[in-house]
Amino acid sequence: MRLLVRNMSRQTTENDLRNLFEQFGAVQSCVIVNDAKTGKSKGFGFVEMPKPGEAKAATIQLNGKELDGATLRVKRST
Repeated sequence: MRLLVRNMSRQTTENDLRNLFEQFGAVQSCVIVNDAKTGKSKGFGFVEMPKPGEAKAATIQLNGKELDGATLRVKRST
């Protein structure tokens, strides 16, 4: 299941995001979207988790959680 993670701190790294989501199960991929011109984070990214139950648990537990000073918004990506 692919999850959209929004409202991230610009300092959050893909490794930070992966470590956070791995608390709930296997992470297949983790990508933070960067601005093409500056190379800096746009403040959102995607996490893909192969098991829907683990992805749902991560969504419920991490939506509204603070990471690096920003309150994350997590939902299923369409």
